[in-house]
Amino acid sequence: MVDRVTATPAALALIDVLKEKHGPDLFFHQSGGCCENSAPCCFLAGELTIGPYDVLLGEIGGLPFYIGQAQYEYWKHTQLTIDVIDSQADSFSLESPTGKAFLTRSRLFTDAEWAELQAAGLV
Repeated sequence: MVDRVTATPAALALIDVLKEKHGPDLFFHQSGGCCENSAPCCFLAGELTIGPYDVLLGEIGGLPFYIGQAQYEYWKHTQLTIDVIDSQADSFSLESPTGKAFLTRSRLFTDAEWAELQAAGLV
């Protein structure tokens, strides 16, 4: 089965750093909000309420990755790859103090991948 969300080695390494510092009870959420734009954010459990309009895309680095319903509708035909860039931007995300930021890259699913997701009832 094709993954709907993946992570680069740099993102996985940063996730390991965050787990070591904050513990394993973390999760990702990508929303279309005004403060974070559509950046993927890593949170401690309880910092953000996952609601009925959030979609669980999968896991990266052993952590659940959710996306807001509106963003999901826009990006459901794409595989998201979470990467890392150097950034000093203010953010609600846990990696902000590290001078790094998670970044979403995307590519369209192939026809075969899309058919596989449809057949599995995942879209």
